[in-house]
Amino acid sequence: MTVAAPTEAAALAPAGRGEASTGRLQLEALTKRFRSRPGDVTAVDSVSLDVLPGEFITLLGPSGCGKTTTLRMVAGFEDATSGSILLDGKTIDDMPPQRRPMAMVFQSYALFPHMTVAQNIAYGLKLQRRTKADIAEGMRMAVTSMNLVGLEDRSPHELSGGQQQRVALARALVVQPKVLLFDEPLSNLDAKLRDAMRTEIRRIQKMFGITSIYVTHDQDEAMSMSDRVVVMNKGKVEQVATPGEIYARPASVFVADFIGRANFIETVPESIADGKATVTVLGRRLTVPAHSTVVAGSGDAYLMVRPETVTLSPVTDGGTGLGVVLRSTFHGPSIDYEVETTGGTVTVTEAGKDPRDALAEGTNVDVAIDADRAYLLNRE
Repeated sequence: MTVAAPTEAAALAPAGRGEASTGRLQLEALTKRFRSRPGDVTAVDSVSLDVLPGEFITLLGPSGCGKTTTLRMVAGFEDATSGSILLDGKTIDDMPPQRRPMAMVFQSYALFPHMTVAQNIAYGLKLQRRTKADIAEGMRMAVTSMNLVGLEDRSPHELSGGQQQRVALARALVVQPKVLLFDEPLSNLDAKLRDAMRTEIRRIQKMFGITSIYVTHDQDEAMSMSDRVVVMNKGKVEQVATPGEIYARPASVFVADFIGRANFIETVPESIADGKATVTVLGRRLTVPAHSTVVAGSGDAYLMVRPETVTLSPVTDGGTGLGVVLRSTFHGPSIDYEVETTGGTVTVTEAGKDPRDALAEGTNVDVAIDADRAYLLNRE
């Protein structure tokens, strides 16, 4: 009987990865208050989250929303004021950072400048008092998996930003953590390299199947990399859902406005049945999906309309139409329009349009909303 040699991914994966519960991270009413004058500041307010083994979760939100503080509490760098952190069902609240089976990839990479690539990668293994043979084998597999072959003897300052990022990732993976933490790791890279590294990080995370928590304020990163996104605002969780659900069915006006671009048209829901509401918007009666908290007859409602779900048609029969094109902007793959309507200024995006066919400013247009892709929310 022939036994296949383990792959490099399997060799670097956390011990026990085959067990269904390995790497499950739970936050229970996690709260952090900082002492300040005139009163305490609540940075994280009763955050609860259940991260499944091997899941890639992104904490997303504006500066000061509490995402980084939450990550630091998970890592053990900050003590929670109240609440608990559980890993595989066991509380780790009192466990110091160095004993938590986690690894972090920092924004600044945090590579040791006096060490070579190989020495940086092997550092964590030496702290674990691994044998020389284990260290050499682990380092070799990490270097191969991260496409760093031939760079082992270089110093960090001799590497590009992307290469430094891969070294930091290799150093984190080689210690076989149950949970991998990312603190805005791509913010120091230029846009093109940042896009490439998103793909690389996601590929590697899937390869090793490590539970991952990623912090960013960049919505494109969150939407392109995550299994689920946790949108935070003022220390609280606004919504936890897949990128598609977050974009199409946001839980609040804040989420809809923070993720992508959206038009918000004030309206009154006339009736609600089976999760849909009847509204009159821009002179048309529409039946649209509605959030469960929207109440019929209430004037406190906004119809969220994404720019790409609106269609413009020039009015050529002398009529005034429903809107007037105020401005058009060519972006290469798309054209953006600002259209003045009775419901306010509406932004419209047309993809794949020849710029020579762009609607001229001042053109009267009919404005059609894709009702199935709109979403009715409570006004906040």
